[in-house]
Amino acid sequence: MTEASKNDRKPNVRRPTTGVVTSDAADKTIRVTVENLVKHQTYGKYIRRKTKVAVHDPKNVASIGDVVEIVPCRRLSKMKNWRLLRVVRKASLAGIGK
Repeated sequence: MTEASKNDRKPNVRRPTTGVVTSDAADKTIRVTVENLVKHQTYGKYIRRKTKVAVHDPKNVASIGDVVEIVPCRRLSKMKNWRLLRVVRKASLAGIGK
């Protein structure tokens, strides 16, 4: 492979995804639910699909109900291959006293 062809390759683009934190029980790990809209093959109607992923949160900044931005990364454990990028919106504390 020549030097010119190495530089022509596109970098590995890691697109951020947003989701809601559903669990923060483990140390340095959060559970995030990511929602996708998928078009049904036959009927053409859009269906909401939910995926739960384990996310690495090294500073334990996210808590349940927060909206977070995550990016894929190398495999960190059996289930963890996502990393926390930032907390987009903190959860409101209004519903806790019920």
